[in-house]
Amino acid sequence: MTKRQRIVVVGHGMVGHRFAQAAVERGLTETHDIVVFGEEPRAAYDRVGLTSWFGHPDGAEALSLLPGGVYDDPRVRLVLDSVVTEIDRAARTVTVVSPPSAGSRDGRQGALLDQRGEPGAVTVHDYDVLVLATGAAPFVPPVEGRGKDGCFVYRTIEDLEAIKAASEAATSGVVIGGGLLGLEAANALVQLGLDTHVVEMAPRLMPVQLDDVAGVTLVRHVEKLGVQVHTGVLTEEIEGDRSVTGLRVRQAGTEEGARTEVVEAQVVVFSAGIRPRDALARECDLETAPRGGVLVDEQCRTADPHVFAIGECAAPGGTMYGLVAPGYAMAEVVVDALLDGPGTFTGADMSTKLKLLGVDVASFGDAFATTEGALELTYADAVSGVYKKLVVSEDGRRLLGGILVGDASAYGILRPMVSSGLALPDNPEQLILPAGSGVRLGMPDEAQVCSCNDVTKADILHAVAEQGCEGVADVKQCTRAGTTCGSCVPTVKNLVEEHFASVGRVVDKGLCEHFRLTRQELFDVVAVHGYRRFDDIVEAHGTGRGCDVCKPAIASILASQTSTHILEPATAGLQDTNDKYLANIQRNGTYSVVPRIPGGEITPEKLIVIGEVARDYGLYTKITGGQRIDLFGARMEQLPAIWKRLVDAGFESGHAYGKSLRTVKSCVGSTWCRFGVQDSVGLAIALELRYRGLRSPHKLKGGVSGCARECAEARGKDFGVIATEKGWNLYVGGNGGATPAHARLLAGDLDTQTLVSYLDRFLMYYVRTADRLQRTSTWIEQLEGGLERVREVVVDDSLGLGAELEAEMARHVGGYADEWAATLADPAKLERFVSFVNAPDTPDPTIAFTTERDQIQPIAPALIPVGAPS
Repeated sequence: MTKRQRIVVVGHGMVGHRFAQAAVERGLTETHDIVVFGEEPRAAYDRVGLTSWFGHPDGAEALSLLPGGVYDDPRVRLVLDSVVTEIDRAARTVTVVSPPSAGSRDGRQGALLDQRGEPGAVTVHDYDVLVLATGAAPFVPPVEGRGKDGCFVYRTIEDLEAIKAASEAATSGVVIGGGLLGLEAANALVQLGLDTHVVEMAPRLMPVQLDDVAGVTLVRHVEKLGVQVHTGVLTEEIEGDRSVTGLRVRQAGTEEGARTEVVEAQVVVFSAGIRPRDALARECDLETAPRGGVLVDEQCRTADPHVFAIGECAAPGGTMYGLVAPGYAMAEVVVDALLDGPGTFTGADMSTKLKLLGVDVASFGDAFATTEGALELTYADAVSGVYKKLVVSEDGRRLLGGILVGDASAYGILRPMVSSGLALPDNPEQLILPAGSGVRLGMPDEAQVCSCNDVTKADILHAVAEQGCEGVADVKQCTRAGTTCGSCVPTVKNLVEEHFASVGRVVDKGLCEHFRLTRQELFDVVAVHGYRRFDDIVEAHGTGRGCDVCKPAIASILASQTSTHILEPATAGLQDTNDKYLANIQRNGTYSVVPRIPGGEITPEKLIVIGEVARDYGLYTKITGGQRIDLFGARMEQLPAIWKRLVDAGFESGHAYGKSLRTVKSCVGSTWCRFGVQDSVGLAIALELRYRGLRSPHKLKGGVSGCARECAEARGKDFGVIATEKGWNLYVGGNGGATPAHARLLAGDLDTQTLVSYLDRFLMYYVRTADRLQRTSTWIEQLEGGLERVREVVVDDSLGLGAELEAEMARHVGGYADEWAATLADPAKLERFVSFVNAPDTPDPTIAFTTERDQIQPIAPALIPVGAPS
């Protein structure tokens, strides 16, 4: 009988876990026992999603890759809170200290004592095969003062716990390093409520992944979120006695002694890169690469045939890979080697797609056009904050790489094109231009869909066709596609749906688990049966009690078909937070007040009222791109009093909180501008007053320009009107935001009456048929026939619905009533706007309010320290 061999794995991060997981799945445990030593006190967790720990009530458990900390296979034993301190290659043993002292948690030096100062338990373990998965450690540059209280790295959950604790007594923080992890750390500080700075030595953010233009675009996005970015600067010193008070920096390229500036901060997070944790290998005389990392061959085997290295501590061919996907590939290769398989690691796809501080960023393939003869195609929209670049071969037939900032929706198609060599279309620029977002390309079966877990299109189709996977959730469980960074999930979903459609199987496009009907089908059901209550709809056509998906959607459908107030008892409970209080809740728990200013036209008297309200209630005011004045910082119980003054002055709700018409922007038109050929202001006001309050699948914006100079940016709106010498051109399907799209011409040289009738039809057709939360641009793109189909229905009236759609709009216009005016006139509706149910009229005068991160917290004055800022 063959003696079972023992594999010792040093490190239980994401890659060490993947090795153990693959060993079980592929049958390696039938001949081997596996012991995994993890240095942290918890099992492996998703370090890629570390920042989500802050927003989850049980963050550590939510991130865990091994809930419960035990593998299903008893032949795999996990030992946590233990440090491997020595490798004896001759004896094939490792020395383990458990639990580790605080000083030896890096696995290297320090007294072998536990947290109480007692000697730690030292044990020696034999191995037949040793797998080093020790990962990497944060690099802390030799900055003076780096050991002060308030300095942290960003690598483990313990690091996050320490940063969170320090932030409770801080007002500002700074991240040293503007790479991927640095921006994640900045996001964490933002979530903790700190004024946040990012300091980067390179001239741009994410210098490894982005070029100069992409870096500038990303900076614009990040700064809009309140993060101050300092690029091209060096950190000279961390100031403060024992605790951090600030960061002294100077411009890169200047000599010591040059002018410096101080960035105020009480929390400093180092995120200036990582270094392989290869000290164990060095001490046992294993060869390492010049820049760090254990040298391994294509099977990830070191010069010692019994020792392998995987993940960030390894350097295949002398290169250290700092992403999880290459580490996963190495883990699979080692399992294959131990099973006498042919697998090799010859390099890795370093593509990345992330949402950093809410901004989509992607970099893939040869992003910097280093291939000889490579050509670049770029699209930049500074207004929308979108930058896209494609790198193509010299003959223009192959995609080599690219960069996407602000809109990475095409990543799922573009990145597989690089690895598969799929031929580009004749006009490759259509892949990145907004109007070309609907280009569809056949993806070959060998195309890699999930780079993190090396899952191809063929793997996904096999899971659906042969393994009985019914949807994305099943495919994720079966293939692991989409389970790491999640960027490939939309592509996986499309592949699943396309396969089902190809075999004649109906694809479930139900609104949610409670309704198998689509939003369009529910719209028709409500219209035919005349339902007015959610309970009646779910009883007749659904199951259960509903959820936060179907309730607001049905509330919107009911609002579209009736003129009843959204806070009537039958629908008030269906609304989301914003609609419940007729105001947008902000990040600090206060609300915004946005009165309608049709066409941007306002009288001096109304301007004075807005100013007085803002002054009296201490509100922040902001003139928006939609030609309105937003007021921020109102507490919920203040909203009725604020709106009473605004309504009395002639204002009405601007519906900034609803999925409805926001604004119709205008230039000054022929009234003032010497280039204007039509009265754009008058038309914009008429359209905004006509369509105000129209509840729709998503928000709506319009624009009217008085000439072809297009100062109202009408072609960036859901509907845009541009004046001509003969009348008006009507454009539809544009929008800004995360996925910008230019509106396209629906009809030209229209008189005003025809323009309005076409707009009535277009908007009501959209309200009837679009999916929940679907912008007009996406609706047109996904509508069978696209813009031509819209033209047939709206202009040609091919379905004979023109009069019906216009009548529905006329009913809406005739039934419109300002929601805030109606609320102020109804004592029952006003009852929801109270901070304290036991003191609805006059809050206790001894209670003060202070703005906290998540909500407005009452604080008794007696508890406020003397001298504290008010």
